[in-house]
Amino acid sequence: MQVPASFDYVVAASVDDAIAKLAADEDARVIAGGHSLLPMMKLRLASPGTLIDLSALAADLRYVRADGDAIRIGALATHRDVLESPLLAQRARVLVEAERVIADPLVRNMGTVGGSVAHADSAEDLAAALLSLDATVGIRGPNGAREVPLTEFYLGPYTTVLEQGELITEIRIPRGAARGAYLKVERRAGDWAAAAVGVSFDLDSGALSNVRIGLCAVGSTSLRAPKAEALLEGKTPDLSVLKQAGETAASESEPIGDGRGSEAYKRNLVRILLPRAIQGALSAGSSNGSTIHAN
Repeated sequence: MQVPASFDYVVAASVDDAIAKLAADEDARVIAGGHSLLPMMKLRLASPGTLIDLSALAADLRYVRADGDAIRIGALATHRDVLESPLLAQRARVLVEAERVIADPLVRNMGTVGGSVAHADSAEDLAAALLSLDATVGIRGPNGAREVPLTEFYLGPYTTVLEQGELITEIRIPRGAARGAYLKVERRAGDWAAAAVGVSFDLDSGALSNVRIGLCAVGSTSLRAPKAEALLEGKTPDLSVLKQAGETAASESEPIGDGRGSEAYKRNLVRILLPRAIQGALSAGSSNGSTIHAN
């Protein structure tokens, strides 16, 4: 039986209260859905002295809404909120596609966007999708508020730029994209990815523009593929260009061999998945997230 170490439990009455409690106790951690933190606690990979429950803050931190051209997603928005959002289906399809292949309905009902981002697991699907949308992370702490690009938020496995007392309050997408897709290879439904690719872009007179690519499970953190993005920008997405972009993205990945595959296997997945994801996003009715089950 997996049993966490003992801990104290408190409920935050407000965002400021949560920040104050975090700042006062270096062993404290916040909890919302708990689907990232609790498994680590059961394995004793995380042993916080105090859990600060944010569930009472839904009125302040649970939302998905437009803000001009931008989209704002509150830290306590659940995976299901993202999956069922008409706004995101229209303006950030890659997120909806990623949510379809995250875990299972039970996790999606309870797990939160802020918790997934803060957990900093390189195999977390949502982070790769958000990277493909140029997302930034809204943070509040004892010294006020700040906004950090998601490309700068992750420092390493399970490590972020969050300082003591700081809390993720929202994810901001500066602008949506007309088209997007998320494609994932997994051993079984709901599993962590062996590799996955999220892509978003616009199409201008048949040419790709505003291309953004996020890579999942092929580095110590979730990755962007800027060289592949630059190669695709302004190009007509014919097969030769897509194959070249796949090769480039594979070279930008930094996989580590593990139980889900060797380094070479994971690079090859990126090489194959990127062209397929772009083709899927270009196809009519490409609103369903896709997975491939690896043997």
